[in-house]
Amino acid sequence: MQTDNLKHNLTLIQGVTLQDIAYSTKGYSLDVQAKAESVLQVVQEIDKAGFFIEAITGVDWLGEKAALKKEADDKAKAAAAAEAAEGEQQPSLPANESPVLQEDEMEIVYDFNHYTSFCRLTVRVRVPRSNPRLPTISSIYPGADWHERETHDFFGIKFIGHPNLIPLLLPEDSDFHPLLKDFKA
Repeated sequence: MQTDNLKHNLTLIQGVTLQDIAYSTKGYSLDVQAKAESVLQVVQEIDKAGFFIEAITGVDWLGEKAALKKEADDKAKAAAAAEAAEGEQQPSLPANESPVLQEDEMEIVYDFNHYTSFCRLTVRVRVPRSNPRLPTISSIYPGADWHERETHDFFGIKFIGHPNLIPLLLPEDSDFHPLLKDFKA
């Protein structure tokens, strides 16, 4: 299999970035990050290259940006305290204006494997948490049908154009998504 050809075709799609990964560190060889509007093009290229779908899942990044900001603030405070402890005059810190954080996101992760070559790849697509939606890939990979239903059940991600997006594992009348970080049982 020639992954160079696949990589080349993927780089031609707007909003796609690629990163080679050491298989021994992550369990896959190529990380593809795509925009929601280009996911169908990406998956079509992957299908043409002879890959099959292994799994689809979601990741709830709720609080990620706030946690990163808090970590950076804590490091800055620790550095300022260390400078003060060394007897240097502590510089006056600007008022801690909290920057407006972008909305937290959700990520949809697609895992693909090749039929004849030792090659796995991952496609990651981030969507806004308030409106987690992207097109279904079940028209390209019919086996994605139940993966998308399960991801919808647990994360509330809507797969537009899905032929049967009804609960797979949760009760039919469920109005909750138990793998969201803000879910309360």
